[in-house]
Amino acid sequence: MKIGVCIKQVPDTEARLRPSASGQWIDEEEIPFAINEGDEYAIEEAISIAEQTGGEVVVVTVGPERAREALRKALAVGAHRAVHLADEAYAGGDCWATARALAAVANRESFDLILTGSQSADVGFGTTGTLLASMLGWPHAWLVVGLEVADGSAKVTREMEAGKNELLQIGLPAVVEVQAGINKPRYASLKGIMQAKRKEVAELSPADLELDPSQVGAAGSRLEFLSVSVPPKGEGAQILEGDTAEVATQLVDKLRTEARVL
Repeated sequence: MKIGVCIKQVPDTEARLRPSASGQWIDEEEIPFAINEGDEYAIEEAISIAEQTGGEVVVVTVGPERAREALRKALAVGAHRAVHLADEAYAGGDCWATARALAAVANRESFDLILTGSQSADVGFGTTGTLLASMLGWPHAWLVVGLEVADGSAKVTREMEAGKNELLQIGLPAVVEVQAGINKPRYASLKGIMQAKRKEVAELSPADLELDPSQVGAAGSRLEFLSVSVPPKGEGAQILEGDTAEVATQLVDKLRTEARVL
């Protein structure tokens, strides 16, 4: 079984972020980056399945040169090889353009299963996996908290609302987006780190994937970031004065007459 894992390198969740000079994204200078948390669980799930089935795990990412570090970390914990879409043509892509590039990799590799996290920690749209499955024409499951693979199908447990789960069985190949907490990601051993240096990291251009540059990156995107800014401080805030009953009365009145939510 060949398992593809789509991962993303994102700003560390503890990093102090500020808008870039263009105002269209964050300033990426001098901030730490890490593998998206949900994707770490996807890597672990793929490696566990491969260990049980004798399969191969291929990690794939779209990103600049710094994203190679994320691939190396995935290789260090047990992935077998990696694909890096680092060409400048891929830069600035939205979910649609990114999914198109990933779909081309999937067709080239003939994966039996693709795993990824449910959403990224930076933009958090949670749509790349869904679009990828649609482009491939594969079944798809999101928010998966349990996964068993056997006999050409996958039994998945999806997290639903109100503390309920949904159990599905889908045929392979398929795209499965796992939820954080589905397993316990392993740490890289010293041996694994040394072995990762010798594992293949293939860089593929749009031409290698039989894609026109206009189909990927900013050129192939359907979504455009107009601006990124820090939320204004204190604007619109009101302090209600009086005892509890008076404040409650004022609050209800404002919700009814100003916010119009009652």
